Amino acid sequence: MFIMPSRFEPCGLNQMYGLRYGTPPIVTRTGGLADSIQDSNSASMKNNTATGFVMNQAEPQQLLNAVERALVYYHDPRAWRKIQRNGMRRDLSWNHSAQAYLQLYQSLAAS
Repeated sequence: MFIMPSRFEPCGLNQMYGLRYGTPPIVTRTGGLADSIQDSNSASMKNNTATGFVMNQAEPQQLLNAVERALVYYHDPRAWRKIQRNGMRRDLSWNHSAQAYLQLYQSLAAS
């Protein structure tokens, strides 16, 4: 687990490094952390999008709760590997974002 309880994070590279190397991040729902980490819960586990653990605010009790949730998954090796693999497969390159920008610019130019 990689704990990154930032209060402000415009982008954040460290959580992306964690994802790439199979270290599920524990993050605050802010900026780039909110954009790059999908909270692990029953729904995200079912649809294979779970990549880490997200808390709403960088506060001690929420951090403790997030770590405790992460430990539950950690003690289930199959679930933990699934979270690791989901994160390692996550494409956080500019390819997807650049394509979205291109489509936006093309639609604006057409109108």
